[in-house]
Amino acid sequence: MQLLVTDARLITLVPSGDDPLDVGYHERGWMLVVDGLVAATGDGEPPAGVRAGVAADGGEVLDVGGAFVAPGFVSSHSHLFTSGLRGLGVAETLYGWCDSMLGTTAHMSPDHVYWSTLHGALDFLSHGVTTAYNFTDPLQAWEPMVEGRRTGTAGLRDLRYHTRQADACRDAGLRFVDAIGMDATAGTDQDVVDRFAASVEHTRAMDPALALGVSVMGQVQWSPRPDAAEVEVAAMRRHGVTNQAHFLESPEAVPLQQAKFALYRDAGALGPDMVFGHFIQTTPEIIEQAAAGGAGMSWQPASNGRLASGTAQVPEMLALGMAVGIGLDDQACTDVADPWANMRIGVFSQRARTKDPLAMMPEVALRLHTLGAAEVMGVADRVGSLAVGKHADFVVVDPRRPDVGPLWHPVRSYVLSMSLRNLRSVHVGGRVVDEGGASRHPLAAEASARLHTDLPALAARVGHPR
Repeated sequence: MQLLVTDARLITLVPSGDDPLDVGYHERGWMLVVDGLVAATGDGEPPAGVRAGVAADGGEVLDVGGAFVAPGFVSSHSHLFTSGLRGLGVAETLYGWCDSMLGTTAHMSPDHVYWSTLHGALDFLSHGVTTAYNFTDPLQAWEPMVEGRRTGTAGLRDLRYHTRQADACRDAGLRFVDAIGMDATAGTDQDVVDRFAASVEHTRAMDPALALGVSVMGQVQWSPRPDAAEVEVAAMRRHGVTNQAHFLESPEAVPLQQAKFALYRDAGALGPDMVFGHFIQTTPEIIEQAAAGGAGMSWQPASNGRLASGTAQVPEMLALGMAVGIGLDDQACTDVADPWANMRIGVFSQRARTKDPLAMMPEVALRLHTLGAAEVMGVADRVGSLAVGKHADFVVVDPRRPDVGPLWHPVRSYVLSMSLRNLRSVHVGGRVVDEGGASRHPLAAEASARLHTDLPALAARVGHPR
């Protein structure tokens, strides 16, 4: 299949040099897609030979009429199973919100979590997010935190509770990295190893064009097990997977949280395969050690504001050479999975924190929510930019519907002035998956109906969430 996109304000995220503000912008550009991959991009009119090749192949020409064409967004930190639990825990910080939201998921079945995850994955796609690092709800149900840790005695759900979440991402057509909890306090050490291996095997058997990788859902922050970091690092090495840990997120018990950084450091976790999610309640020493070790960071601006967690020192991390990506986190704590709002919150919060407009420029925020996110996920060779050979995942965004006025600085307007109302269509592998906010997926209506039926019924049985 060939697709030729023409008359585009094309943002490729393929810079021509080392300028951090160069995102590869073409005022009037074109892109050729062949068999779902980017085959060529350029300025002006596509060469006659390219047009002739598309016509001979019976391909399609998509004239976007001066709309933006840009990479699909990448969320480096997401929990798609929460899509039916928005608006909860509004008066709470992290752990109170978790009690509210995860207190409901603790009673979900594999069928419940499949439809919730499918709904969340389709919601991401409808908002221009084509790749996500997805934390699955662990087999061991959530427990309230006591003195900075959980007891680790909650019941263990059937393995299908995890595998159905991976199935839902695949079935939605979302590219994803599957993050799996070790549940290291449930059963023997061999049980922990065997469960994780079974989940890894399930995901790795999927189409690698969608299931881009497997990762450990780092749980040291709340695990009562003192060697939890060592257990996770052993799994990383054994299976060749990455690890992303929720870490230094909540403003409570900060000294205790900070002390746990040494557990990862001393276990040998620091390196390109280790990512710290949120990473807010840090110290200069912790940031320096993480950066020196090669670890990355995933930043969730909207979630951090919604849960009153604080503002991560992202410019300082970038200055030390730390890889940083932006994520949308839960639909239950961003409420609307809007990547443009997420970028703007990031830009504004850093400028407010530092009182310096150069602390976060729009071009940098765009890179962090596309190629930067792909880099910290370890999948930048396949997604995150419209580079030749990568998956042709892109959005068409019309600055004239509604009209935002003259585009004095087009890329900056793309970040600061565009919104979901300008999103015309979303393409995965060159194929339209959502148009005008309407999913083309055959299960979209059923996913919505199931959420509206099943979750209220579950809440009526176990108690309405706060």
